[in-house]
Amino acid sequence: MPSYIVVGGQWGDEGKGSVMAYLAMKDGPEVIVRGGVGTNAGHSVFINGKKYAVRQLPTGFMQTKARLLVGAGVLVDPIVFFHELEALKDFNVAHRVGIDYRCAIIENKHKELDRTNGYLHGKIGTTGSGCGPANADRVMRRAELAKDIEGLKPYLTDVAAEVNDNLDEGKLVLVEGTQGFGLSLYYGTYPYVTSKDTTASAIASDVGIGPTRVDEVVVVFKSFPTRVGAGPFPTEMSQEEAEKLGLVEYGTVTGRRRRVGWFDLDFARYSARLNGATMIALTMLDKYDRDAFGVTDYDKLPKKAKEFVEEIEEHVGVPVALIKTGPELEHIIDRREMI
Repeated sequence: MPSYIVVGGQWGDEGKGSVMAYLAMKDGPEVIVRGGVGTNAGHSVFINGKKYAVRQLPTGFMQTKARLLVGAGVLVDPIVFFHELEALKDFNVAHRVGIDYRCAIIENKHKELDRTNGYLHGKIGTTGSGCGPANADRVMRRAELAKDIEGLKPYLTDVAAEVNDNLDEGKLVLVEGTQGFGLSLYYGTYPYVTSKDTTASAIASDVGIGPTRVDEVVVVFKSFPTRVGAGPFPTEMSQEEAEKLGLVEYGTVTGRRRRVGWFDLDFARYSARLNGATMIALTMLDKYDRDAFGVTDYDKLPKKAKEFVEEIEEHVGVPVALIKTGPELEHIIDRREMI
């Protein structure tokens, strides 16, 4: 069985959570593992009309047969971790989760620094979750690790070993990234970026998968990209224009209003190339074309929506395999067998 990596192709908030949730339920992975930065990214999923937001655990939590893992490259905030165990208790998460013993810990001092530092929180527009300062401590070799926290000991494991053992046994492993390509510490709009690389290569490293063990890279794009916080956004539209189009959104973690822009084909092509995309997941197509809402058959998409999908495929050079047409899990067109 293959391994998939799912990453954001724009500025975060692309709807990776909804794509992960669909793949978790549709494909039935034995393991779902999270890479990425830490708790500064929130992923939202709608299940039977109820919204679930997670910041620490994998978004595929609703697949109750899967082992849920947090890779060594991910920062762990024990407060957020235990809160999510309680919030997701209906899905028996506490009995399925494992944290790599090498994860670095977000401490209160990191959150305080992140929220009071005028440069980080004021100019850059960080979330205040403490991830930047915690990663700085990790680089300086003075961070606490998960193995040092007594309360986390029942959940500790060697995630890299587990993931590779499962791949050796032919089991499906689903890997989840955070943020988006434009926020990569290396390839994003520095200094208005997050505190580490966010490309598929980095996510693979976070969970201990070598490049030869990655079979599919799903890059998620949103029909109208959004960005939270400061930094360049070449295709940004005015708030008034966004309101006219019904594109008012707020960040899952910060509650700040998201900046909205037009789809950038050149940026999408560059993002897909550097991530090594094998397929694209396009979300919120119903925001681009209201008549596309809830459609689950590609042939039944309205002309405007279908032309937009075809334009992306032609310019980016990667097939659009998954298309979200609404917020619920079932609001999706799955074209993987057709392309």
